[in-house]
Amino acid sequence: MANIYVEFGNNMSKIGKKTIKMPDNVTLNVIKGGEYGNIKVTVTGPKGTLNIDLRPGINVTNEDKIYTLTRDNELKQTKAYHGLYRSIIANMIKGVVDGYEKKLEIVGVGYRGIQKGNAIELSLGFSHKVNYDPRDGIEVKMTDDTNVSISGIDKQMVGQTAAEIRQLRKPEPYKGKGIRYLGEVVRRKAGKAAAK
Repeated sequence: MANIYVEFGNNMSKIGKKTIKMPDNVTLNVIKGGEYGNIKVTVTGPKGTLNIDLRPGINVTNEDKIYTLTRDNELKQTKAYHGLYRSIIANMIKGVVDGYEKKLEIVGVGYRGIQKGNAIELSLGFSHKVNYDPRDGIEVKMTDDTNVSISGIDKQMVGQTAAEIRQLRKPEPYKGKGIRYLGEVVRRKAGKAAAK
C-alpha cells in the first residue's frame, strides 16, 4: 500500500482506542516484519484478502476476536498513525465482507460508454474514444450507456479508480457536461449570453 500522509490531530488517537470486533467469517492475522520492519496485518473474508504494513510504534492485540490497536509512545505522529491504522483495518474488514462501490454518471449529448471485457470505452466529445482499463482487484462496469459502477474490496482503490475515470472528462461549469459522481451537484456558471 502506498504511503499515506495525514494531518495530525488529537481526535485520531481517540479513534485508535476503539476496539474492532471481528465477524465470524473474517480472520485477522498479525506477523512480524512487513515493509517497515514492525508488523503486517492480513484480513481475509468471503470476498478476498487485504493486508497492510504498520509503522513502528503501533501494535495489535487480540482477546476473544476483539482486536485493539495500541501505541508505544505519545508522539504526535504515532498518535496520528494509531487512529489512521484503526480506521484502515476497520475498512479492510468491511471490504472483505461487503465490498465497496462508487457510481458515476456520464452527462452530455453523445457522451456514453460501452463495456470492452474488463475495460470500458468512453465517448466524451473528443475526436477519439477513451479507454479505461482498471487495475487488478477492481471491477468497472457500464450498467447502461451513461452509468458506471466501480466495485472492489479495497476502499482506497475503489475511490481512486472513480476519481481517475471522473478526471477523464470533469464536469464543465456551463452546461455540466462530463463525468460526475452519482448525485454530485455541479455548480453552474452563467454563460456570456446570460451575463449580458
